[in-house]
Amino acid sequence: MILSISGVVLLAIIVFLFFKKDGLKASHAIVCALFGFYLAGTAIAPSITAGGASLAGLLGGIKF
Repeated sequence: MILSISGVVLLAIIVFLFFKKDGLKASHAIVCALFGFYLAGTAIAPSITAGGASLAGLLGGIKF
């Protein structure tokens, strides 16, 4: 649950930065959000979740 909440916050920050700096239109952001919402209800959602968890584990294992 913590991973999904932090992922949502990170993606929200990225969308905000795109909106402010790169000219992302509000309509594009709404379409992307709706796409993600409907994609979460499909059969591919567990694969996307597993891929996100795998990527988070990979990034979490990087030592500086």
